[in-house]
Amino acid sequence: MKYLENNWIPKNVKTVHIIGICGTGMGALAGMFKEAGIEVTGSDDHVYPPMSTFLLEQGIGVAKGFQPGNLSRRPDLVVVGNAVSRGNLEVEAMLDHALPYCSLPQALNRFFVHGKAALVITGTHGKTTTSALLAWVLAMAGLDPGFMVGGILKNLGRNYNVGGGSYFVVEGDEYDTAFFDKGPKFHHYVPSHAILTSVEFDHADIYSDLSQVKKAFCDFVKAMPKDALLVGCQGDPIVRELMASAHCWTTGYGFEKSSVWSIKNVRIDPPWTYFRATRRGEAFGDFKTPLMGRHNLLNALAVIAVADDLRIPAELICHALETFEGIRRRQEIRGIKGGITVIDDFAHHPTEVRETLAAARSFYPDRRIVAVFEPRTNSSRRKVFQQQYAESFDMADLVCVREPPLMERIPVQERFSSEQLTEELLAHGKEACYLPDTDAMVDHLIRVAKPGDIILVMSNGGFDSIHERLLNRL
Repeated sequence: MKYLENNWIPKNVKTVHIIGICGTGMGALAGMFKEAGIEVTGSDDHVYPPMSTFLLEQGIGVAKGFQPGNLSRRPDLVVVGNAVSRGNLEVEAMLDHALPYCSLPQALNRFFVHGKAALVITGTHGKTTTSALLAWVLAMAGLDPGFMVGGILKNLGRNYNVGGGSYFVVEGDEYDTAFFDKGPKFHHYVPSHAILTSVEFDHADIYSDLSQVKKAFCDFVKAMPKDALLVGCQGDPIVRELMASAHCWTTGYGFEKSSVWSIKNVRIDPPWTYFRATRRGEAFGDFKTPLMGRHNLLNALAVIAVADDLRIPAELICHALETFEGIRRRQEIRGIKGGITVIDDFAHHPTEVRETLAAARSFYPDRRIVAVFEPRTNSSRRKVFQQQYAESFDMADLVCVREPPLMERIPVQERFSSEQLTEELLAHGKEACYLPDTDAMVDHLIRVAKPGDIILVMSNGGFDSIHERLLNRL
């Protein structure tokens, strides 16, 4: 077995095979290898657009399904995605033939982050938006950053960049790394700067309780170099506690006046949100952003704090925030038909659902908001958040909840109930309905939708292309 330790950088790697290539991160890594002049192949059992199209356009061969023959060319290195495990036919062939292998964060570190200052964005919520916005600020400042984030930047049409500059922005995920490394992905990065947005319980399939999640972040914070900077959200009590235990430099941000970086004078005038950022009580700059919601103001403020420490002038940060077009699948307007607006969002955790709906209400105060929710993550398909979800839809006028998919993978006694959620919402006086599948959901929405409605679809998956299907039928 040739598992590649972090301190070993393979030389003369000319061919790489990626097992599980169609994940957002793995597809980005494939594109980066390709741009670095390395021949890339890959395989996956879920090969469909947009990732399949992207890889095809990059000239990267993708095999449908996992087969030992996909490794017949004996690549110099195999990168193993965290969605595959022992028993996978390619994994077993890789081990049988003693092919060198590593995980995504190991490969990213070794080939692309090495020698650069790592800017790591961590936290239960907001990682993708914050990391994408920071990457855009650096790009607009002419610093040509490398980056890999969990969503497609609309400005660039991609979620990665090899970069020729001194910085690399990486989304630091707390999810486990690979079947041979059950620690969080973010433990592989040594940041010069890190943002910690929030710490809540999530990923119930790998963490048993909040204390385990907290320990993972605590280990990350305590391992930061003494000369690094940790930028943490002061409004989160666990983040405040972790900052107090850090051995590196720290600075706080939030709506609190006591924060080093704070927000004031917020004004919403769609499609813009205006605000003033203050530093130690003094005005730093006036900004506007097309992003909506209180949570996105916090994300923007964290980016401002890091950018300032990197000596990027306030006027350049202001221009970058104003021109940032957002990320696909984060508050993305997919289309407008008959006066009905269909918005796609990645929200799945109860906190994310609540904040996303509050953001939509702030931009559309006089319109009916129809919340369409698919519980799809390993946590949302479990009953750990059953009660919390019932309290997350207050800002919606109508709530439509789909039966969770893939429930056969969840033990019966641990399963979330969409029907129970609907009953609890009805008991609280909220108009709500339960739908067994996407077909029924589309049919129902076509019947009840009215001109002026905002249909906000929330899921971390493709939701059976519900957005396109709705727009085609409206």
